[in-house]
Amino acid sequence: MISKFTDLGISEDIAKAMDDMGWEEPTPIQTEAVPLGLEGIDMFAQAQTGTGKTGAFGSIILQRTEPKQKLPSSIILVPTRELANQVADQLTSISKYTGHESVPIYGGASIEGQIKRLEKGADIIAGTPGRVKDMINRGILNLSKIEIMVLDEADRMLDMGFIEDIEDILSAMPRSRQTMLFSATMSEDVKRLASDYMIRPKEISVSRDEVVLDLTKQYFISVGRRNKSWALTRILDIDKPKAIIFCQTKKMVDILDERLTQLDYKARAIHGDMPQSKREKVLKDFREDKIEILIATDVAARGLDIDDISYVINYDMPEEVDTYIHRIGRTGRAGKEGVAISFVTSEEEHLVKEFELRTEMSIEKREVPEAEEGTRDTIRKVVDYDQLSDVYGMVRFQVNLGKDDGLGKVGLAEHIIKTARIRDFSIGKIEIGQDSSVVEVHRDFGNRMLMDLPKVRYKGKKVTVKLAPKD
Repeated sequence: MISKFTDLGISEDIAKAMDDMGWEEPTPIQTEAVPLGLEGIDMFAQAQTGTGKTGAFGSIILQRTEPKQKLPSSIILVPTRELANQVADQLTSISKYTGHESVPIYGGASIEGQIKRLEKGADIIAGTPGRVKDMINRGILNLSKIEIMVLDEADRMLDMGFIEDIEDILSAMPRSRQTMLFSATMSEDVKRLASDYMIRPKEISVSRDEVVLDLTKQYFISVGRRNKSWALTRILDIDKPKAIIFCQTKKMVDILDERLTQLDYKARAIHGDMPQSKREKVLKDFREDKIEILIATDVAARGLDIDDISYVINYDMPEEVDTYIHRIGRTGRAGKEGVAISFVTSEEEHLVKEFELRTEMSIEKREVPEAEEGTRDTIRKVVDYDQLSDVYGMVRFQVNLGKDDGLGKVGLAEHIIKTARIRDFSIGKIEIGQDSSVVEVHRDFGNRMLMDLPKVRYKGKKVTVKLAPKD
């Protein structure tokens, strides 16, 4: 296996460490970026999380810089504390035989402890822009000997408003350095950053297919908001995955965390309002399988590098295709198959078609898995009228009354209004049949149709009501 990495120009010391980590062959981004980087060429590369980009810029750094120098020779700027730790940890593993020292620095943790680590010697810094700038201003971090600069997840750092900090940091290091920029998207802002601070850079792009299609099966489940928890617990009970569940808001993360914890699932939440020490503890427990389910917002989970996640579940469907790709990129990694499931309400089904068109990926429809006979659902399914209604809020019901009972549209409407206490303007189109009819009723009166109408017989006949499919 080592020869597959050495063929790229990577030294045997670095390739042997990669082999020890279980890496079998270079990823597409490593194949394209490493030979260029080893020549000292500046580059900006479009690559998603999970493509092996840390291995790409890490092997370039380790091969092109000498360890045990007085001042850091390389720096990697990242958007989050978690990613700073992950990058530093992975570089420590790759540098097993080279002797390079990697140190993470980030806000929300003791600056004194990080200063002590720097004083012991650091060849590579992996840090967030705010803390790096703070240490430069305090005179603690000297970047005058930087040979290689990496901006990892550049698009995310720009989204988070770090551009001024990044520019201040760049001005504190030599202009003659090698600069590499990695970004999931190539927006105009990212391209402008590359052109302003790089010297004749080469552009590299790894297609989305190579990121998610090979090992990740993608599904969507049509389910309304009121039944998402039911569908989720069915999946957790039957498939028993190690999963990340994505929610749109911190509030929803907390609600779902409380709900699953009360039901004795090994679940924990992670979002930006949590103390850093607690976030790190949750991630450590997840990596060590002490918990099986991580509930997260996009910001909190950005850059997570955990290889054995079997499922990604979009509890809330993202509105942007890039967010969707970032999320499902957490599974189907390190040669292992993964599953991505999105809960989609009737109002969101257009997003599935849009994502398929824009990414050329297939997202198959899947039903909620069936529970074994005789077992009870952890959470009971309810009738979700929002999911069943049309754009006007009308839901179709089938009633076993019709022409054979001497009823026309007016007569049936009057019986429903009187018996189920439904207002006349809440009844829509009525299709009269011989022995049964279909009636549109506003979703606000759905329970009255199903529960109250059958309580009263019509001319001695027992009345039955059930939901009818949409037109």
